[in-house]
Amino acid sequence: MTTETIQPNPEQIRRAPKVLLHDHLDGGLRPGTIVDLARETGYTGLPETDADKLGVWFREAADSGSLERYLETFAHTCAVMQTREALVRVAAECAEDLAEDGVVYAEVRYAPEQHLEAGLTLEEVVEAVNEGFREGERRAKANGHRIRVGALLTAMRHAARALEIAELANRYRDSGVVGFDIAGAEAGFPPTRHLDAFEYLKRENNHFTIHAGEAFGLPSIWQALQWCGADRLGHGVRIIDDIEIGEDGKAKLGRLASYVRDKRIPLEMCPTSNLQTGAASSYEEHPVGLLRKLHFRATINTDNRLMSGTSMSREFEHLVKAFGYTLDDIQWFTVNAMKSAFIPFDERLAMINDVIKPGYAELKSEWLFQ
Repeated sequence: MTTETIQPNPEQIRRAPKVLLHDHLDGGLRPGTIVDLARETGYTGLPETDADKLGVWFREAADSGSLERYLETFAHTCAVMQTREALVRVAAECAEDLAEDGVVYAEVRYAPEQHLEAGLTLEEVVEAVNEGFREGERRAKANGHRIRVGALLTAMRHAARALEIAELANRYRDSGVVGFDIAGAEAGFPPTRHLDAFEYLKRENNHFTIHAGEAFGLPSIWQALQWCGADRLGHGVRIIDDIEIGEDGKAKLGRLASYVRDKRIPLEMCPTSNLQTGAASSYEEHPVGLLRKLHFRATINTDNRLMSGTSMSREFEHLVKAFGYTLDDIQWFTVNAMKSAFIPFDERLAMINDVIKPGYAELKSEWLFQ
């Protein structure tokens, strides 16, 4: 028996140090919190007022095979995230929930422009979410868990505020915000519509990721990289369209796939979410299996924990079952993610050497004492 052949059980996966790069704040609320906030704010649009039933509704509504239908579920979560108190609570609970699941570093994204309906300013939204993340980190520590959370500010690709949000991200880059993102429906809204925001961030030496290659194919990946200069690809699952498997079983990479692999461009892959939106048909057929074999810079993420009924541990449980992954594989994905984070190099290196590797070494040694 060796660590190369041992498949971890769910409890070991939960205890394993994990790194999360692609998680939406408004996609990870606790159903009970949504019910509480709706009652406190007077929001009457919820399809269910029982927390358990509401959680089921979100998963079923998101499980449609359509990205557009999937995105409709966010109308309810955003509706109850319009006050400072609500944003602090949601952010604190997010950090707590991730820490409880063994996540040691997370970058959580949200769109400040979607939380202004009750009169908050963009700055007040950012400061409330940052306050919540810090509170959640403190609560997690008190419960015996360590986590560090950075915020990614998202601009909506169908709107026209990307430069404004990019400037906001840059102002708060030393106060909890680690980067920028654009999100929303891909078809008809190419990232090149927001070139001014990306050019600004590059001039400021700031970091950004772009949702690309999820519902739309290779052109969105190409634009995100070659026109916009993205540091990472949000999803990027459609890069598989540029890879051919020959009769001999060998993979032939096209120019774009080769570029992505050669440049070590991180792919923020979200398996369960991809199944829900139709970007993949099953865990066993998800492109992450091939991309892992070909040594792309693949990372594993949750996307929207509420809508997908998932967590980082559940994502890895599915992949262990689908591909026979071991703790070594999970560590490989985790180190990939930490290498790709938007915090300084020395801090990434310390997380890898002082937190992640020792954590996996301890888990991998447990078979010796059984």
